[in-house]
Amino acid sequence: MRTPLVAANWKMNGSREFVDGFFSALDLEGTTGEVVVCPPFPYLSLVAGRVVDSPVALGAQNLSHEASGAFTGEVSATMLRDLDAGYVIVGHSERRSLFGESSELVASKFIAAQSAGLVPILCVGETLQEREQGCALDTIAAQLQAVLDRVSTDELKRAVVAYEPVWAIGTGKTATPEQAQEVHGFIRERLGSAGAAVRILYGGSVKSGNATALFSQADIDGALVGGASLDAEEFGKICRAAQ
Repeated sequence: MRTPLVAANWKMNGSREFVDGFFSALDLEGTTGEVVVCPPFPYLSLVAGRVVDSPVALGAQNLSHEASGAFTGEVSATMLRDLDAGYVIVGHSERRSLFGESSELVASKFIAAQSAGLVPILCVGETLQEREQGCALDTIAAQLQAVLDRVSTDELKRAVVAYEPVWAIGTGKTATPEQAQEVHGFIRERLGSAGAAVRILYGGSVKSGNATALFSQADIDGALVGGASLDAEEFGKICRAAQ
């Protein structure tokens, strides 16, 4: 059985005061799945100190595909591991759309993450235009294939996939549980023999009010939570819903 996973993506939000307040207010009593918090780079060490001896794992929001060198402003996988990060998000829709990351670059970041012992959370998903044109699954298949072409089945089993309907991120819109399940089922099928083992998260405006209905679907193993993860009480409720 796949262990549920809920990951918080704080994006470019936070401060020292926010980190202290968040963890002071976070209540995970009754949570049986895994919980990951992905803060901005400047707060990785601060969050690392707060999650010691807790059920929360540390994650990062991005990484370089390069191991080291003259790459000003970049952060390598080994640096993240040195700060005790266990997970890292790769290919988030905002990285793809705002910063021009191609699926090939995302695949390289996926490999770099695993090479350093990090678990990549691979994000895939379609825009509203792609959904309306009926090519959503083709888009997702292509994003997955860039990784599938370069990793083994065993390597794939050591990863997490997050389905992000781009049209439902930060818009207040959410795919219905049935729509989300359809895509999650498609992703699991595309993963081939690794599919049964890989956790697939939903990442489109998850809130405590819709979490239970989403998590009740057969192929939804948890969530990648954006805006709602900035509210410790709300995030705790989502984590408890992932049973």
